[in-house]
Amino acid sequence: MVGGPATAVSNRVSRRQQGRWAEQEYQQAQVQAAPQPAAPPATTTPLTDDMSSKIDQLKQLGDLKAQGVLTEAEFAEQKRRLLG
Repeated sequence: MVGGPATAVSNRVSRRQQGRWAEQEYQQAQVQAAPQPAAPPATTTPLTDDMSSKIDQLKQLGDLKAQGVLTEAEFAEQKRRLLG
């Protein structure tokens, strides 16, 4: 009976490994099912449509300046008018 003890050990190792995999799957399922923590409250005031529009316009002005379409003086004047 040479194969008997080896088979018993092999079966025991297989069962132990299956138990470990089942435990890992269970833990992963618990992590995925856990509710996500709420986002921390914003410390800044939310942007209004008007502020968002101004930011977009400033970005466009900055792009035009970077492309060389606007000079520094023209950029400063347009920025002053926008924020004025």
